[in-house]
Amino acid sequence: MSQPTNQQRRAFLAEVTGVAAATVVAPGVLLQSVANAAPRDTAVTDDVRYGMLIDTTKCADGCSDCVSACDKENGLDLMEKPEGASDELWEMQRPRWIRQVKLRNNLTGRVTSLPMMCQHCEKPPCVDVCPTGASFRRADGIVMVDRHTCIGCRYCMMACPYNARSFIHENVQLKTTATPRGKGCVESCNLCVQRRDNGGTTTACQDACKHGAIVFGDLKDPNSAVSQAMAKYPTVQIRADLQLNTGVRYTDV
Repeated sequence: MSQPTNQQRRAFLAEVTGVAAATVVAPGVLLQSVANAAPRDTAVTDDVRYGMLIDTTKCADGCSDCVSACDKENGLDLMEKPEGASDELWEMQRPRWIRQVKLRNNLTGRVTSLPMMCQHCEKPPCVDVCPTGASFRRADGIVMVDRHTCIGCRYCMMACPYNARSFIHENVQLKTTATPRGKGCVESCNLCVQRRDNGGTTTACQDACKHGAIVFGDLKDPNSAVSQAMAKYPTVQIRADLQLNTGVRYTDV
């Protein structure tokens, strides 16, 4: 009688342990579900170049849906203001992968509201100045930071003409497995690379934009939605004078 009972108990414990292992990795680490995803099983190549087009005429003034979605996707919403820090200091130092900015056309005086993130340059200045190679550009055009080799020198932040990188000033209590972070590292938009490497075809900001202002896809595929949109509408690069060939383009700026 005892043997079947023990076998059943072991089976039950194995099942429970398996479930627990799938949800808790370590204190403060939250697993991010990628249901029905197909993890990448091939090397990243330059057959594609990921990028996006943002139609600023559809960006509603005061809308921050893309920022909120980015924060949730990448665990930035888990960050809390350090004890004793002022609201002003926290607002200045808190990590942001997307910022809502306003640009003024010096010729026309027109003011445009738009989301600003890493522009995923073909020739990224952040990569050029990084002394350890932590800042790098993947073959598919995504510019990233390797947190294991980042020494927190912040040269990349100074080199970025878009002010698109954040520095983690404080210890981090909660984080997701998809976007681990720690004090003393730099990070920025990676075009939801965890989705790219698990079969996803969209970004969190694109999904959240109820105005349809963001189109994401393969810039090298003439049949992709982003390529067709760019062929249909005139587009501009922010700081085109730097000749960085950005992967993020805007319309009507």
